[in-house]
Amino acid sequence: MDNYNNVTPIEEKMKKINFRTVYKGGIVIILLLLLLGAIFGSMFIVKEGEYKVVRQFGDVVSIENSPGIKFKIPYIQSTTTLPKYQMLYDVAAEEVTTKDKKRMIVDNYAVWKVNNPEDMIQNARTIENAEAKMGEFIFSIIRSELGNLEYEEIINDEKSSRGSLNDRVREKVNKLLERDSYGVVLTDVRMKRTDLPDANEQSVFTRMISERQSKAQEYLSKGLAEANRIKAETDRNVETIMAKASADAEVIKAQGEGEAAKIYNKAFSQDPQFYDLYRTLESYRTTINDETVIMLPANSPYAKLLMGYTE
Repeated sequence: MDNYNNVTPIEEKMKKINFRTVYKGGIVIILLLLLLGAIFGSMFIVKEGEYKVVRQFGDVVSIENSPGIKFKIPYIQSTTTLPKYQMLYDVAAEEVTTKDKKRMIVDNYAVWKVNNPEDMIQNARTIENAEAKMGEFIFSIIRSELGNLEYEEIINDEKSSRGSLNDRVREKVNKLLERDSYGVVLTDVRMKRTDLPDANEQSVFTRMISERQSKAQEYLSKGLAEANRIKAETDRNVETIMAKASADAEVIKAQGEGEAAKIYNKAFSQDPQFYDLYRTLESYRTTINDETVIMLPANSPYAKLLMGYTE
C-alpha cells in the first residue's frame, strides 16, 4: 500500500503512454489482418474443367468459366464450383413391359455435362437434382421405346429391331432437358444389361434352350444332307473313273496281246521245228504231273520224243 502511494507522477505518466502505444499497435495489427483478409478474400482461382459461380447474398451475380485468378467483393460475395467435364450417372434399374406384355428389368448409364450453369442453378439448383431429373426422363423414354418392341426382338440379336435405340433416347431426353431449361446435356446413354424378373427367367431360359437345340438340329440335318450329296457324287465319279480305266486297260491289253502274237509268229516262223518242240513242251506242262499215267502208241510224237527219236 505504501509502495502504491509512493508512485511518482512521472511513472504514472509513462504507464499511460505504454498503454496507449500497445492499444494503437493492436489496432494496427487488426487492421492489417483485416486488410490481408480482404485482399486474399477477394481472390479466387478458376481451374480447367470447372465453372466458378459468384453469389452475393445467395443470388448469382456472375459465372466464371475461363481459367485464371479472378476477383470478388470480400466478405460479401462467395463462390461455389460446378464441373465442366463430362460426368457418369448410373441410372437406377427399373422394370418395363414390352409390346407383348412381357416384363423385363433394364439397367442403364448416362454420360452428361453442364452446358449452361445459369439455367442449371436456376432450375435444377444442384448436381443431384439434375441427375434425378435426367434419370426420370431416360427411364420414361426407354419405357416408351421398349414398349413398342416384342420381347423376342429385344433379347434375340438375330430378330432385334432396336436399331439406334441409344441415339433415339439421347435425342429425346435432350429435347426434354432443353424444354425445361435444366442447363445440362446428355452426351451418351447406354443399356448395360437387361434382366428378367425371377418369375419369368426359367421359362425364358427353357424356351431359349429349345430354340437353340432346334437350330442345332437344323444345322446337323443340313450337314448330313450335304455329306450324303458329296459322298454320292464322289461314288459316281469313282465309278466313272474306274469304268474308263478298265476300258482303257482292256484296250491296252488287247493291243499288247496282238503285239505279242505278232512277235511270236515272227519268231516261230523262223524255225518251225523249234516251234513244234515248244508247243509239245507246253502241252506237257499242262497235261503231265506226278500222278499222270500216259499210254502212248509207239509211233506217236510223244513216244518218239521220250525214246529219243528225232525223225
